[in-house]
Amino acid sequence: MELYEVMRTTFAARDFTDEPVTDGVLSRILDNARFAPSGGNRQGWRVLVVRSAERRAQLAELIAPTMRHYVAQASAGEAPFNSVNPTRLSQQEMDSASVPQQMLENLVNAPVLLLTFVDMAVVASFDRHLQRPGVISGASIYPFVWNILLSARHEGLGGTLTTWAGASGLGVNSLFGVPDQMAFAAMLPLGYPVKQLTKLRRRPVADFTFKEHWNGEPLDV
Repeated sequence: MELYEVMRTTFAARDFTDEPVTDGVLSRILDNARFAPSGGNRQGWRVLVVRSAERRAQLAELIAPTMRHYVAQASAGEAPFNSVNPTRLSQQEMDSASVPQQMLENLVNAPVLLLTFVDMAVVASFDRHLQRPGVISGASIYPFVWNILLSARHEGLGGTLTTWAGASGLGVNSLFGVPDQMAFAAMLPLGYPVKQLTKLRRRPVADFTFKEHWNGEPLDV
């Protein structure tokens, strides 16, 4: 598949067939994804392949409270878990929301789950002293994560980048015996999509690209 076609058709797949994803296919996907850039070329990523029903059930328990709070905030018209605008809801209101069970089951019951981590001992966190959540460290892991999804698309698979489990703090690390210095980055459910989408809707370049200044002229050619 041609590069631009892969980029324009890699959608967030959440509904999969029962066809298994073999270790051979996973190895090929990761063998190509590993050429993603990282700070200092340190390649501080690690990947856990999860297939067991027991582990999936434990992940579901870990994710459910986060999903419950997300649904409560979204239903109230808020941007969930936002670091700029705090929630107006009480803890009780968030805890009493219903978990979208089908969504949760689709997430953890994909043919295979990939958990990605980054070693915080090898990344440069230039924004670590700012009075906001850091984002810079992600530059050393998310290109790799996205390469996995691009490679999966090329192989006829689909998946989606999920971060639900990140709200549990070190809960994922504890569950899988991961050292504390390894930061959870994403969980990727992967499989063969029930339906392959080929037309995605995205904002045009001129909506988000400007010349020389925040209030500059849009890049529109």
